[in-house]
Amino acid sequence: MAEQKATLQDLKEITGDAAVVEGAVERKRVVDAQGRSYATGKRKDAVARVWIKPGSGKVTVNDRDQEVYFARPTLRLIVDQPFQVTNRAKQYDVIATVSGGGLSGQAGAVKHGISIALQLAEPELRGALKSAGFLTRDSRVVERKKYGKAKARRSFQFSKR
Repeated sequence: MAEQKATLQDLKEITGDAAVVEGAVERKRVVDAQGRSYATGKRKDAVARVWIKPGSGKVTVNDRDQEVYFARPTLRLIVDQPFQVTNRAKQYDVIATVSGGGLSGQAGAVKHGISIALQLAEPELRGALKSAGFLTRDSRVVERKKYGKAKARRSFQFSKR
């Protein structure tokens, strides 16, 4: 498996032609001076600002522990999915600030932010995260109400007389 991981420069040397691998993009590690990676995650109306740094696996959302903020186990499961897929459980501390939407949308936004930040911290994890669909923003939002309608699509009750 280790032999299959080749950098862009290795591929150029093997093929002898730079044009063959011109479409490939070499991704660099993006971290700040404190070793943190930052990303913004979004889902529905929720927006999450997420910082991850190497640590013991502590997740803090809006200055509260994950178990307190996301009380339902399913929401905590959603937040932990990127770490499970990449086998990085208990290796990164997460600090997230979330606003807008409900708890379900906020959990999805934090998951999206963690996935992007994880990919920036370790570019080799991009394939696993992308194949799991965690790097794609779930763009479904509530449809707006139209004039002449009771709700977004529902018409007013018809009255014959």
